[in-house]
Parts: sequence; structure tokens; C-alpha cells
Amino acid sequence: MLLVLSGPSGAGKDTVIDRLRELEPGLAYSVSVTTRAPRPGEIDGVQYRFTNRDEFSKLAAGGFFLETREYAGNLYGTPRGFVEEALCRCEDLILKPEVNGARAVKRLFPQAVLVFLTVPSESDLASRLAQRQADDQKDIDARLSIARQEEEALPEFDYRIVNGDLESAVRDLRAILTAERLKVGRLLGRSGLG
Repeated sequence: MLLVLSGPSGAGKDTVIDRLRELEPGLAYSVSVTTRAPRPGEIDGVQYRFTNRDEFSKLAAGGFFLETREYAGNLYGTPRGFVEEALCRCEDLILKPEVNGARAVKRLFPQAVLVFLTVPSESDLASRLAQRQADDQKDIDARLSIARQEEEALPEFDYRIVNGDLESAVRDLRAILTAERLKVGRLLGRSGLG
């Protein structure tokens, strides 16, 4: 199964995915590539693979990415090979592209399950963006503007989770994962009575 978690910057996608993966160690995770600078505490190859624009462009030209997007002045891409190999091995896989990237993944993999992660209010989002001390006010304002546009994409998603507190958001995402694993259409390909 391909699970796609998307939503505005600051909604807590990384934190929710990290916690879910602690509870679901068999869940594969595709590390996106970005041209943005690492934030304090981020490790290359863990949260993102960090690169420069020239290298990103070379990778894109070589067909390395499943999808690429520009977001808040930086480039982001999902590695094609990792996703295709995980799905060929019948592994459950989670991705976290931005909203336009989620749309692109859905076009390529119609069976993908899209989950929109958001926060209770715009003021909560502004607070979270300010608290991480990674952006100046101009960048925060740009991210809030993008978040308003992303909210308009909500009808294209299968599920919506409001991340008011981490454990509730993780519990909701895990419930979606469990429910999707139990769908009859996914079970028909398995052999045996159980």
C-alpha cells in the first residue's frame, strides 16, 4: 500500500511519521530530496536528502524522481526507484510530498491513499512555524499563504487529520493504515483462507 501524508508546512508531518514508524517498524519510508538547507537537528538521509540545485537538476534530468515540485523557493523530489522497488516487494510505504506532489503521486498510482494533515487553526500553524525558528517572518508569511491554497485541495484527499496533539494524530493515521490494509480489494490478492 502507498500511503501519502501531505499538508501545510508546520503541520507536523515529520513528527507524525517518525512516531508512526516506531509503532509500525515494517512501514517503509521514502526520504525526499530537497535543495533547502537543513534545519537544526535534521540529518542528511533521515529527514531529507539535502542537495544543491545543480545536482537536483541532474537527478531530475536522469529520471531519478517520481515527482518534483518547487515549494517556497526550494525544490523537492520523491525518488522513483525506492518507491517502485518497495511496491514491487509488496511493502507498505509512506511518502510526505507537498500537496502538488501528492496529486502527482495519485496520478501515477491511483491506488495511493492520500491523507491531509493540518492543524486546528491558522494561528496554530503560524505559532508552529515561528517556534521552529527556521524561517524569518517573510518566509513564514509565504508558507501561511501557501497553506491557505493547499487547504483548497482537501476534496482531492481520502482522509483529513487535524494534528492538535501528536498522539491523537498518530492514532488516527495508524487507524487509516489498519483500515486500508483490511480493505477487501487489497486482501483479494492474498492467498489462503485467512
